[in-house]
Amino acid sequence: MSEPQETAVYTHGHHESVLRSHTWRTAANSAAYLLGSLKPHMRILDIGCGPGTITADLAALVPEGRVTGADHAPGILDQARRTADERGLTNVDFTVADVHALDYPDDTFCVVHAHQVLQHVGDPVRALREMRRVTKPGGFIAVRDSDYSAMTWYPAVPGLDDWRKLYLRVARANGGEPDAGRRLKSWALAAGLTDITATSGTWTYSTAEERAWWGGLWADRTVASAYAERAVEGGHATAEQLRAVADAWRTWAARDDGWFAVLHGELLCRA
Repeated sequence: MSEPQETAVYTHGHHESVLRSHTWRTAANSAAYLLGSLKPHMRILDIGCGPGTITADLAALVPEGRVTGADHAPGILDQARRTADERGLTNVDFTVADVHALDYPDDTFCVVHAHQVLQHVGDPVRALREMRRVTKPGGFIAVRDSDYSAMTWYPAVPGLDDWRKLYLRVARANGGEPDAGRRLKSWALAAGLTDITATSGTWTYSTAEERAWWGGLWADRTVASAYAERAVEGGHATAEQLRAVADAWRTWAARDDGWFAVLHGELLCRA
């Protein structure tokens, strides 16, 4: 088995403002492109499972199968286990893993799924090769990643342009690629995958409640998370500049005509 190759630093960390977003995610709003391919007996590996909400949904959809949630950060797995326990799921387990060097034999899983993972890893092509290696012939590799440069919003609050430029700098300094969504197909081809279905999906935030939630979590993340620490420690922004960006998020959220769309690239690849 090859040695772990992870060199990137996870940009967001697991501050409450980050988990506020992650625990909102479901199979329906974050993996719809995969769901039509699932069968009740399947064994699934969910890479980068975080707090386990998507993992739990997948486990409920394969009642005769089993789902393993894997994450590079051991600390988040206790929350993932609680998520599964609260739903009474018995066909799910969790483990620490590095997607560059998965500790499983070839042809182990029917589906290997990764949501918002490849944008944060040091070598996404190697990661995809590993995902394919542990997928059974005829099984599926399913990946979905956002694309920060393709995100769009209204109105044009100036500080949000500053937010995007700052995020791109911090994420790339951490070894990731924040515009992963547009690159997924090219990475898959470089990894040797050939049976590829490429699609896209969006999250949209427009109602007062959605704006308050999305704008609020980014305002908090900008000043209080690991992302904020790395922005300052890396010389990308001062604390004062971060506060200005957070204020811009709140200004946007307070606008009745506010609208924000997050574009994702999606791939469903047959092994």
